[in-house]
Amino acid sequence: MAEIEYFYAAHSVYAYIGSRRLMEVAEGAGRRIRHKPYDLRRGMDGIGATPIRQRGAAHYAYFFGREIARWSEHREAPLLGRRPTHHDNDIGLPNCLLIAAQERGDKVDELAHALLAAHWQDDADLADRATLARLARGVGADAEGLLTAADSKPIRAIYEANTDEAISRSVFGSPTYFVDGDMFYGQDHLEMVERALTKPYQGRWPVV
Repeated sequence: MAEIEYFYAAHSVYAYIGSRRLMEVAEGAGRRIRHKPYDLRRGMDGIGATPIRQRGAAHYAYFFGREIARWSEHREAPLLGRRPTHHDNDIGLPNCLLIAAQERGDKVDELAHALLAAHWQDDADLADRATLARLARGVGADAEGLLTAADSKPIRAIYEANTDEAISRSVFGSPTYFVDGDMFYGQDHLEMVERALTKPYQGRWPVV
């Protein structure tokens, strides 16, 4: 059965904007989402991408301004209207919390959306353990168990492996989806992901 491999980071605005739509696509196709949170900052360095803050002013204003505003409206995904206060905090703990939920089969779809929405709607600090515990409880997950697991060596090892895999597979950023090895970068490609789940596109990725 085809599944959707989902590379993203818990603080990613475009992952948030596409989150509900991704779940609708997966449910409609009867497919599972394989969550692969990764260290987006190391991943971007690993593929040689220009850091976001070093990109041209016009590109930044369009891709991280106008595009966000339009897609937020299009997907009905409300935003703060500004960059979250804690956006530059460490992202390791929330990403590992999601990996723990994936590994334990504990509400990972719901938890992923809850973290993304809390950060971009409510200005939540995803590096704060109490905040993460509250969000986990809110979706009915085992908050204490997931937080303990998130700090464990096995979960941290998966986090590093996800990041290494993202780099090796040329993942450009968050979110990126794979269907049977075919890569779709950006939540604006979710309709193509939906099509690929029932009718794969011709050709292959990477092109050889």
